[in-house]
Amino acid sequence: MSDTQEKVPQEEPLTDTPGACETPGAPETETPKACEAPEAPDPAVADAAARLARGRWAYRAAKRAFDVAFSALVLVAFSWLYLLIAVAVKLDDPSGPVIFRQTRVGRGGREFTMYKFRSMRPDAEERLESLRSMNEKTGPVFKMREDPRVTRVGRVIRKLSLDELPQFANVLKGDLSVVGPRPALPSEVAAYTPRQRQRLLVRQGLTCYWQTRMNRDDLTFDEWVDLDLLYIEQCGIWADLKLIIQTVGVVLTAQGR
Repeated sequence: MSDTQEKVPQEEPLTDTPGACETPGAPETETPKACEAPEAPDPAVADAAARLARGRWAYRAAKRAFDVAFSALVLVAFSWLYLLIAVAVKLDDPSGPVIFRQTRVGRGGREFTMYKFRSMRPDAEERLESLRSMNEKTGPVFKMREDPRVTRVGRVIRKLSLDELPQFANVLKGDLSVVGPRPALPSEVAAYTPRQRQRLLVRQGLTCYWQTRMNRDDLTFDEWVDLDLLYIEQCGIWADLKLIIQTVGVVLTAQGR
């Protein structure tokens, strides 16, 4: 089970050194072309994904075996927690379902139904357009720290990342892996550049480099993509195990939002 050499991502921002992209005489409001995020696919990422698709059989078999065993273990061992969360969600807001189902995009652009404990009001998706102007994230994704659509119980389970627990069912089905880039909405994928679409070259997952960074909500979307593409280049047994351990730390320290 050979892994590619691991390059541990650092906590420093992924942006260029201040002043490195400045163009003398350019207006302050104008973004120099050298500073714009690259749109062309990364050849190194494409090569790494191709090697994974055509070979690395031992790693792929071990990863899928771990996905099945670990997700089954979580679903059984924490069934009591699933029940407690389900009761809390329903008592807090009886008007909606306990499980929120949403279409997401997986490897190769294949769409699937992803599961989450509902953490928002039943009309959350209808209200999204009215909140677009308050988006705190760059790119096609929507993130808002004080989202008014989130319920009281929703704030708690989001903080502890417990709203994601039903996605272990997606892992068991093969829609997701435990480790991999987070799955996006079809509307987000439709706005991707060719480089951003490279996130879809591998199976999407529950956790990734972005998920384990303490400042993840301060990163731009292009920095998020950079981390996902870095994972594709260096994915392996030890990289995956390290990410899983780091994710446990994130959950225990309640770093979710």
